[in-house]
Amino acid sequence: MKKQFSNHWKSSKQPRKQRKYRHNAPLHVKGKFLNTHLTKELRQKHGVRALRIRTGDEIRVMRGQYAGKTGKVERIDSIHSRVFIAGVDQAKRDGTRKLYPLQPSNLVLTKLTDDKRRLQVKA
Repeated sequence: MKKQFSNHWKSSKQPRKQRKYRHNAPLHVKGKFLNTHLTKELRQKHGVRALRIRTGDEIRVMRGQYAGKTGKVERIDSIHSRVFIAGVDQAKRDGTRKLYPLQPSNLVLTKLTDDKRRLQVKA
């Protein structure tokens, strides 16, 4: 029987094992891939560099075709490590709009929702 997941894969330099680690990771590990950087003001205030994204957080897009846009997090896809932000959408062929999936590494948290537990875990 093939091994489904191992923490040893993340220490490998081989890209195929890095992809395998991210793809086969259980949800509690995939949730850690949803961390994103904080703005300089939030970094100094809370004493951490990055936190996990939650729905309701204010986000600024730093990279890609939507760079500079800001909005609230509408939905998070932890299985595919994607974040969906209000105001960042694309038109479909039938004219309707759909939210555009973004990678958390291309985002910056500008405002946190009221959440004491998330900061206690990091402290």
